[in-house]
Amino acid sequence: MSGKATALIIIDVQNNILLGSDPRGVETLAALDAVVQRLAALAARARAQGVPVIHVQHDGEPGHRLEKGSEGWQIRAELGPAAGEPVFNKSACDAFLGTGLAVWLRERGIGHLIIGGCMTPYCIDTSVRSAVAHGFDVTLLEDGHMTCDIGALRFEQIIDHHNRILDWFDVGPNMARVRPSADILA
Repeated sequence: MSGKATALIIIDVQNNILLGSDPRGVETLAALDAVVQRLAALAARARAQGVPVIHVQHDGEPGHRLEKGSEGWQIRAELGPAAGEPVFNKSACDAFLGTGLAVWLRERGIGHLIIGGCMTPYCIDTSVRSAVAHGFDVTLLEDGHMTCDIGALRFEQIIDHHNRILDWFDVGPNMARVRPSADILA
């Protein structure tokens, strides 16, 4: 995977990503803030090394916590986007579905994606699997994605589960691997 041109993709780290879905309140928001700080540090390393940083933003319907154009829809300020960084807008869990992202990456010869963001069992899981199916290798940031509690499952359990099932996920010659953010672009 390391021999291919690389891009960092940050998915759905928007102001209201956990609004109304956060049963543990402060604890979950603190964990989200820690993920945002790790992603911001990684984005800074990527920018310094000339690695493209790409943002994916969910466009919610009117009344949704991520309603397009609302303050809640905005990407967290800590992450940018910096001048010239592309933003791909989506309306489904898959960052590739109808967004032009795969075409943009191929036009630039990018074959390896570093992925982090929100929400682990939806947009992160789906986008990692879709990326591999679209012919990209993926590094999922072990400590760089977040979700909320869902039913009896705590967010930590959900994240751990996805880290385990997505590590070594492959489609043909392409594969996803899970690595800590501190080991990426170090």
